[in-house]
Order: sequence, then structure tokens, then C-alpha cells
Amino acid sequence: MAEHGTDEPSSRTGSPDGEGQVLEDRSLLHQRLAVRELIDTEVSYLHMLQLCASDIRSRLQQLPQGDLDVLFSNIDDVIEVNNRFLHDLQETESREEEQVHLIGNLFLKFQEELERVYKVYCASYDQALLLVEAYRKEPELQREIQGIIETVVPQAGPSGLSFLLVIPLQRITKYPLLLQKILENTVPDASAYPVLQRAASALQDVNTNINEYKRRKEVASKYTKVEQLTLRERLARLNTHTLSKKTTRLSQLLKQEAGLVPKTEDKEFDDLEERFHWVSLCVTEMKNNMAVYLDNLEAFLRFRPQEYDLDIPGGPVVQYCSLMRELQLQAFPQFKQRLEGLVWQPLCSLAKALAGPQNLIKKRLDKLLDFERVEEKLLEAGSVTYEEQEARHTYQALNSLLVAELPQLNQLAMHWLGQILCTFVGLQRDLAKHVLQRAEDSLAQLPHSHLSEPAFRKLVEDTLGQTGHQLRSFRENLDKVLPPPATQPLLPGAERQVQALLSRYGPEKLYQVTSNISGAGTLDLTLPRGQIVALLQNKDTKGNSSRWLVDTGGHRGYVPAGKLELYHVTPSQEEVRGQEWPHKDSRHLTPEPTPAPVSSVPVVTQVVAVYPFVARSSHEVSLQAGQLVTVLEAQDKKGNPEWSLVEVNGQKGYVPSSFLARAPSPAPWGWSLPS
Repeated sequence: MAEHGTDEPSSRTGSPDGEGQVLEDRSLLHQRLAVRELIDTEVSYLHMLQLCASDIRSRLQQLPQGDLDVLFSNIDDVIEVNNRFLHDLQETESREEEQVHLIGNLFLKFQEELERVYKVYCASYDQALLLVEAYRKEPELQREIQGIIETVVPQAGPSGLSFLLVIPLQRITKYPLLLQKILENTVPDASAYPVLQRAASALQDVNTNINEYKRRKEVASKYTKVEQLTLRERLARLNTHTLSKKTTRLSQLLKQEAGLVPKTEDKEFDDLEERFHWVSLCVTEMKNNMAVYLDNLEAFLRFRPQEYDLDIPGGPVVQYCSLMRELQLQAFPQFKQRLEGLVWQPLCSLAKALAGPQNLIKKRLDKLLDFERVEEKLLEAGSVTYEEQEARHTYQALNSLLVAELPQLNQLAMHWLGQILCTFVGLQRDLAKHVLQRAEDSLAQLPHSHLSEPAFRKLVEDTLGQTGHQLRSFRENLDKVLPPPATQPLLPGAERQVQALLSRYGPEKLYQVTSNISGAGTLDLTLPRGQIVALLQNKDTKGNSSRWLVDTGGHRGYVPAGKLELYHVTPSQEEVRGQEWPHKDSRHLTPEPTPAPVSSVPVVTQVVAVYPFVARSSHEVSLQAGQLVTVLEAQDKKGNPEWSLVEVNGQKGYVPSSFLARAPSPAPWGWSLPS
């Protein structure tokens, strides 16, 4: 009986059904162990993340905030997603029979969220490692960081930050392996098997997408850098390879413009690019307008009329000065400070943030030309080189990244710009409210504060009308008592020109320029003060009487009528005119006498320096504007009348003749009232 009882289990074990049962039990055991491993490691992983986000990050405050943002990236988002994932994962333990099925569905449920948060963390991981390497070059800082990490996480060892930062990357890549382990210990005919298959495949896709996103980010970071290079630095970067690429791209572009090869059409990207350029234009215009606004505000703050003595004792002037002094010292400077901090600086940051994507869009066009050329070669030859394949992948990565992220960028930029505009409006409203509050007491003390707005408006209009009438009367009376304007001195060497204009047009057409004229238009003249011109027409082609057409004796053009006054011809000039031209009724032609040469400056006479002059050699002498000068010779030793030998303050030397003018005869002192 004992032997029989001993042999009975062996016979059961040796049967096919018994072996199948043992294998099934073993698989079930391994499956439960794999599930337990998934849950236990998830608990440990989440605990480690929380240590990084709370204890370690809070103790590394000696690092700049920008460094902390790069090191820990979006770890808070990762913790939030994994916390919910762990909660749902632990709830499956209460339903042991269908736990594996629930785990598969749980991974499918969290697939998109896991990809969303982990791709951001993984994309910034390389930049975080660069910071870690930089800290290792500073021994004191490295020891301080290492001490903090060993205190919180002793198992980190000498790796320190590197050990902690790589944990999320290891976890997301381990999910497919854990699912595969559960799947391997699940019988194929079980209802959970296809669900686990889909979950394992989904997590593989998540890792693939994260790697692709990381590669796109690396390509984008290479081309988003905006470098301000000089022409010499740009030329230094040119080489045979660069010239070859640019020549090939230009050739491809010319072929497309000529219609020899088709052009790739991407309406989705074109729409996104157009909207992005529209957003960029709005930001640029807003920034330019805000710069002008700040300049005008600065000019307004420099103008302080309340500090001047208005010579009006008491009354509203004192109240106005007191109010303006208070606003200039408090309200307006505070408004300017808030405007710069809340509007100008965010606007500059937004414009700077758009510079990288702008450069990326430009690079995409270059890579598109490379891609089209490679595609054309691929159709013709059937194969391409490794470098050409890399160029093809680079364009695909850039294009995919822009199509995926430009919509979010456009939306965020518009939201950012809208917030800036709302802030600007709010600041304006606060300033107006503050000024009105400050002015209430002063306004109540003004003499006309009790009047209604229509009555006050009428009072102002009547007062302005009365004041305008008084001003016009004063001007009319002043014109009556003022003596005729003194004739400006002629420019040196202008006598011959005046005689020519006088002979051609007569004295009633001659005018003198009262101040320097700088021509702005094509037909406008640039003339110095004192120039004599002849009036051709007292209006321009559009009938504008404020622009007159004149003749200088060499050029014709338009000048402002307000800068001309009638030239009073001296009797000696009239006599010369009568000698040069016979009477109009003369029936016999007489030869025109040759005028005797008139020197630009008379010899040994007193003249005035019109412009300052700085001597450049020992043969020249310096002048100051308005200085009396004695002319010794009206030409140089070679007979050139453009230079005159003069004596100034006991020094002799040459000066330009055009810098000298005859001193006007003294006018009688005082006014003579009309009889």
C-alpha cells in the first residue's frame, strides 16, 4: 500500500494532462510575479521622483532657477501622471482574476499621457547632462551637490545627479519589457492575451515616438540659434562644401521657378507659416509702437513747465504747479516703471522667443530644396548616398516638428500678445484714475469748476476767440509801426549774378532769401541766406501759393514763399542795368558791352565773417562768425578769387572769399511812426 501510495503522484505527474497543469501553474506563478514586479517597481519609482522634486530640488537653491528648470524639466507633470497610473494599477489587485486584462487596458488608457510628458523630459535630458558636466568642473559646487544627494538618496553613490536624472528614461523604456514578461506568461487563448499584445505594442510605439521627437528637437536646436555674424565671419565659414550646397539649392530653385521640375506643395504648413508671419508682424509692430511711446513719455517727463517762473502770481497757476509737481515726482515715474516691467520687457521676450522659429522656417526652405533634389535622384537612380539620406531625414524631422508645434506656438504667442495689450490698457486706466483722484481737490478750487461741460466749453471757445482777435489786432498794429526790413548783405561774388537777374527780369521780380533753405523734394532748391533769386511763378503746379518757382541764374526750382522778401535794388545797380540793356523801343541793335570784372571782395576794406573757419596751415588764418575782417587782397598769388588775403587781430593769412560779406550799413535807431 505504501508503494502504491508513493507511486500514485508520479503516475499523475507523468501523464500529459499532469504536465500541462504543472506548466500552466508555473506560468500563472511567473505572471503574478511579473505583475508584482510592475507594481512594486512603480511604487519605488514614484517615491524616487517625489524625492527629486521635493527634497533635492528644494535644497539646490544655490543653483540658478534656469538651471533647475533644465535639470528637473517637467518632472512635476511626470509625477502627476504616474501618480494616477499607480493608483489605478493598485486598484487592479482587488480583482485578481481579471487583473492582467485590466493592466493591459490601463496601459492603453495612459498611452497618450505617458508619451506627452516623457517626450518633453527626454528631449531636455541631454541639456541637463551638459549642466552636470559643467558642475563637475567646479569642485566646491560639485561637493556641495553630491553631499545633498547622498543625504537624501544614499544609493545614488558617486554618480549623483546623473543617477537621478536618468531614472525617468529608464522607466519609460522598461514598461514594454514588463508587459512582454507578463505576456510571455499568459496563455495565448486567454482573453487578456490580445489586450496585453496591444498594450506592449503601444508602449513600443511610445518609445519610438519619444526617440523621434528627441531627434527632431536636436535638429531644431541646431538651426534655431540666431547668430549675429559680421561679413568677415560669414566669409570665413565659406568652404567648398558650403558653396556646393548653396549652388545646388539655387539651381533647384531656378528649375522650380522655370517650371522644369515640380514644386512640393504643403497647404497645411503654408497656412501655419502664413499665420506665424502674421503673428510675428503684430509683435514687431507692437514693439516698435511701444518704443516710440516710451520715447515720447521720456520726453514728456523731461518737460517740466511747473519749474519755470510764469510771472502769474497766485490763483490757478499755483494749484497747477503743485499738482504737476506731485504727478511728475510720483504718478508718471511709477507708470513708466510699471510700463517697462509689465509691457516692454514681456514684449521683448516674446519677440526674442519668435526669432528661433523664424530661423527654423527659413532653414526648412533650404532643407526642402535638398529633399526635392534627393527625391528626384531617388526616382531616377533608385538609391542615394548616406549623406543624401540624412538630408532627407533632416527635412522630414524639421517639417514634422513645425507642423506639430506651430499651431501651439501661434496660439500661445497670440495669447501672450493679448495679455500684454490688456496689461497696457489696464496701466493706462490706472494712470487716468490716479491722476483724476489727485486732481479732484485742485479742480474743486478752480474758478469755473461749478460750470457744466457745455457751458465750460463755450467759455473756452469765447475766451480763445477774444484772445485771437486781440492777437490779430496787435500784429496789424505792429506791422504798421515796424520799419521796413533791412536788406540782407549779398553773398560774396554775387554782384554779377544779381546784375544778370536784374537785367533779365527787372527789379520787381527780385527776391532775397531771409534764412537758409534746405530742399526736401526733387524740384526743391537748397539756398543759403542772402541769395538773390528771380520770381517766375507765385505758386506750384498744384496751385499751392506757399511754394514759389524761382530762378537763381543757374537753376530753377521751388522754395518756401515765407523765406523770401522783396529785394531793394540800389541806384547804382539800376544804372548798370540801364547801361547793359537799351530801351525796349530802340530800333537799332547795339552790341552788349562787356561788364568789367567785379572782384568778390573789395581791396583793403572792412568785411564781416559770415561763417567760422579753422586754419589748416600756416598760410591760413582762423575766423569766427561775425568777426570784422580787413581784406588786403581779393585773390591769392595765382589770381584765384576764391581765396582772399585778410588781416584778423594782427594776423595775416588766406580765407575762403565765400566766407566773407560786406558789413551792412547801420540802420537808424528807433521806430518812426507813420504820419
